[in-house]
Amino acid sequence: MPSHAPTTAPARPADLDEQTHALALELFQLARAGDAARISNLLRMGLVPNLRDAKGDSLLMLACYHGHAALAEALLRHGADVTLANDRGQTPLAAAAFKGDEAIARLLLESGAEPDARMPGGRTALMLSAMFDRLAIVDLLLAHGADPRVADEQGMDALALAAAMDAPAAVARLSRAQGAPP
Repeated sequence: MPSHAPTTAPARPADLDEQTHALALELFQLARAGDAARISNLLRMGLVPNLRDAKGDSLLMLACYHGHAALAEALLRHGADVTLANDRGQTPLAAAAFKGDEAIARLLLESGAEPDARMPGGRTALMLSAMFDRLAIVDLLLAHGADPRVADEQGMDALALAAAMDAPAAVARLSRAQGAPP
């Protein structure tokens, strides 16, 4: 998932002047902090909603990972791509599932996020939520059509991953979803 704010400023790309680089760093920090008012104003002035940092994290990814639903909603209203993965193949929905943020997961699903989108290794948001026993997210993803039988590259589905991580509520729920005894 997205990394926290760097302890040192990343090197300035050769094609950016100092002022533009400083503005870009400030924008990503505003997204991490959830400053929906300032970013919404910039979006109205033409800020590109799918702007990405050096690691490929979009403004939407940062808002979702850090739990800023109002900012995520503003970005989506201005055309942010709900499916845009970062350089590690992680999606905003995966970030919400990992963090256990039901409100953001719901917003993303209602905005067109694919419940069975796969990350590198074949994992899905359902698998992440199951592994960490985030039952509300598991239920939400199942209600939006996530397939509990999808397996990752090691052949493990959400139920197997939940069992491996000792996530008893997710094991029980996914057992019922698959029609198997818990």
